[in-house]
Amino acid sequence: MSCKFTDLQCKEVICIGSGQRLGFISDVLVELPEGKVCAVVVPCPCRLLSLAGSRDEFIIPWGAIARIGPDIVLVDTKPEDCRVRRQKPKHPALF
Repeated sequence: MSCKFTDLQCKEVICIGSGQRLGFISDVLVELPEGKVCAVVVPCPCRLLSLAGSRDEFIIPWGAIARIGPDIVLVDTKPEDCRVRRQKPKHPALF
């Protein structure tokens, strides 16, 4: 099966065990130079009344993906096991 990254970005990620909606895929982590996809990145939903938004994201290992459907991606992992603090960009945008 082949799939473009832009197709993955339109898919919602749902946990099989809890039925929890994690969000939409925003990025993919790739091992270089092999070009092997090792994980997908899903930003955590924004917190209520938060000005800066959520600073966490889900890093879901590729092996935890159970099924990729036309609209959703089912994952077999616990959300708390793959939740990490979002890192600041190394090169801040210049204004």
